[in-house]
Order: sequence, then C-alpha cells, then structure tokens
Amino acid sequence: MSSWVLFGRPLVTDRRKPVESWLTDMDGVLVHEGQPVPGAPEFINRLRASGKPFLVLTNNSIYTPRDLQARLTRMGFEVPEHAIWTAALATAQFLADQRPGGTAYVIGEAGLTTAMHAVGYILTDFEPDYVVLGETRTYSFEAITKAVRLINGGARFICTNPDPTGPSIEGALPAAGSVAAMISKATGVEPYFVGKPNPMMMRSALNTIEAHSETTAMIGDRMDTDVLCGLEAGLETILVLTGISSRVEAERYPYRPSRIINSVVDLLDEI
Repeated sequence: MSSWVLFGRPLVTDRRKPVESWLTDMDGVLVHEGQPVPGAPEFINRLRASGKPFLVLTNNSIYTPRDLQARLTRMGFEVPEHAIWTAALATAQFLADQRPGGTAYVIGEAGLTTAMHAVGYILTDFEPDYVVLGETRTYSFEAITKAVRLINGGARFICTNPDPTGPSIEGALPAAGSVAAMISKATGVEPYFVGKPNPMMMRSALNTIEAHSETTAMIGDRMDTDVLCGLEAGLETILVLTGISSRVEAERYPYRPSRIINSVVDLLDEI
C-alpha cells in the first residue's frame, strides 16, 4: 500500500493485484534479429509450467500461428499454437464482429488470408465491404492500385497494424503502416488500425485467454506500441530493454510503463 495526505486526511491506494495472466510481445522481447533473447526460452518454459494463461503477441500478419510456432520451436521455444495471437487474428475477429460473413479485398499473406477465411469472410475484388491491408514480403503496385480504386468506390479501409517499418537481419523493411500512408494519400481515406497500439488488440487477447486487465501484465520493448497499448487497456506494463526503446527514450514520453527491466530473465522469480 501507498498513501498520501489529502486535505489533512490520509488517502490510501492499493497496488495492482498479483499478475495471474501474461501477454508478451515477440520481437524485441523473446526474439531479437532472428535469435532468442538470452533467457527468453526459460521464461516461456516457466510460464508453461506455472499453468498461468499467456499469449505471445505480434503485429506481424504474414505468418499463421502454426508458422510462428515452428519458427519459435527452431529457436528453442516451446510455445503452443493456441498461445500465439497475431494482428491478423485480431483483425479477422474485429471484422467478424462488425460485419459477419462479409467480403474483403486483402493485401497480405497466409497469416491474414487464413484468418479471414476462418471467420467466414469471402475474399474478392468485386465490390468488397472492406479493403484489408496487412504485411507482405512483396507489396505489388498492381494490388495497391486495386485497393485505391476499391476504396474510392466505397470499400472501408482496414489495416492490421500501423508499424511503418519492420525488423529484418539486413535492416529495416517498409511495413503496413508505410503502405497504408501511400493508399491514404491517394484516396484521402485513413484506415482503421486494429493492431497495437490500438487497445482492441489487448482486449481481444484478454478475451482469448479469459483474463482480466486488473491481473494481467503486458511485456514489450516499444513505448509507442506495447506500453501505450497495455496502458490504455488497463494492464500492468513492463518495458524490457532488449529491443527498440531505451531507458532514456522512455523518459521522453508523457506516459510511463509500470516498470522497466533489463529482460524477461528479471521476471523468472515472479512466475
């Protein structure tokens, strides 16, 4: 407990409840530049052994959870497929809630198209309800032109995530946010972003594991997505220093994480 004096009377506030569920970003927290963060596989093993609900989150919509599970397994992680939550899954769920059984023109790869099919969406370029933009290794000018024309024709514009760049071993890559900006410039229409930092990504993840915000922590490496998203969803937020944001950079933001730690290794004793 902590207390302050207000008008001569002590004001007592309770600290957050113990963490019962965990959400963790993948890139920068568990994996960095294609390699596991030291101690991160042990952290996941500890989570699994604890029996506490957890999800590994990613704004990347290229891969299906099964694809990501295979990639993580090769790096020494034992993450169940059902414990991976992507921006593609969150986007598909959002659209299924908004307009069940709708239609969409999709720019993306298997992670997004599989998720859209799974919720009963028809993928078409004939008068779709939505244009849905996700990540892809090869953005096609022809596909972008088609998206512009469909949006101009009345299709609603959805994007899986606002990230302008994505990580790779060779360096930064243009990501969905950059392509969305180009389409917006051509159409005058801004997309609705479903992925982080939209707190809807967190709420959909919480619903998936039937967790409550008061007893859930979000671990991330970016102040502008992970921490902001977790904060707005009412979660405890933990910034790790193994990815994008540094301790100095964190101080520049008008909001703060609940705490800053070096890596997920510092959380092993709390699981």
